Amino acid sequence: MAHLFSKYAIKNLELKNRLVMAPMCMFCAPETGTVTDFHIMHYAARALGGTGLITVEATAVSPEGRISENDLGIWSDDFIPGLQKIADAIHDYGSKAALQIGHAGRKSRVQGIELEAPSAIAFDEKSAVPKEMTNEDIQDTVEEFKQAAARADKAGFDMIQLHAAHGYLLSEFLSPLTNKRCDEYGGNPENRVRILGDVLDAIQSVWKDKPIEVRVSADDYAEGGNTAEDIALMLNIVKHKGIDSVNVSTGGTVNVAPNAFTNYQIPHAKVIREQTGLPVAAGGLIVSAKEANDVIAADGIEQVYVGRELLRNPYFALNAAKELKADIEFPKQYMRAYV
Repeated sequence: MAHLFSKYAIKNLELKNRLVMAPMCMFCAPETGTVTDFHIMHYAARALGGTGLITVEATAVSPEGRISENDLGIWSDDFIPGLQKIADAIHDYGSKAALQIGHAGRKSRVQGIELEAPSAIAFDEKSAVPKEMTNEDIQDTVEEFKQAAARADKAGFDMIQLHAAHGYLLSEFLSPLTNKRCDEYGGNPENRVRILGDVLDAIQSVWKDKPIEVRVSADDYAEGGNTAEDIALMLNIVKHKGIDSVNVSTGGTVNVAPNAFTNYQIPHAKVIREQTGLPVAAGGLIVSAKEANDVIAADGIEQVYVGRELLRNPYFALNAAKELKADIEFPKQYMRAYV
């Protein structure tokens, strides 16, 4: 059975299948952070290719929150028309659109800015030491996430994904390796997850009846860092604030490379699912229809995300449906290739 192509609902969002395009930075926006023709074509192609949910790359809530000078931005209303073109193009070809919003924190590579982080700890020996954020800085950032969500709503996105993974700002607060604060935003898990809870609370007033997903790093791959059990504990503290799905990734908090192999993050996702009761999206170097289908069928995961393979093959979903003999509606323009 082609479990990958069964319909799925997150909150009130109906998806035609369980395949998700993972958010992947294209690093090709101009320094203004605006959408280009490439972005529209890039995401539309994956929608035409049959992927059920397209997650648009990390989009910065502030200029200093960019990972690079060539990231997309959402820190002013000026970005709404361009982002709406992406959402509209995704919808035009039958898929749903999610937007990942985030802040790079100490891992920003933008020149000429003061890095911000929960604690004044550099990412590595080549990186600058960030400024430890004040309480006022934290509240300003929470407001930036709120305004970003409001703009994503106006741009027509169906879901937002809060980027709390890979050692960027929200992730830095979650990890004891990067958060050494002694106030209400540091120390025990309840304090470390507080900013995520604040962001969720703030977003609720502007993001009505649409799903919110949180992307997490469920393993820091370093002694003393977070494990999947630690992340599950923190998610349980704030899940009542409006988390509808968890996108489970790993790594990036400190400069340690994971031992990556096909499905290497599936065990982490299963822990998150079992210990929080929240639906999860999971992946990890998945390149075939069978691998993607087995994540749903054998591992009981709600959604599977694919990244690099969708860069190589925008039509991964259509080819997977043909291989799995799934009864789906192929684009009429391409039907002769799938009969």
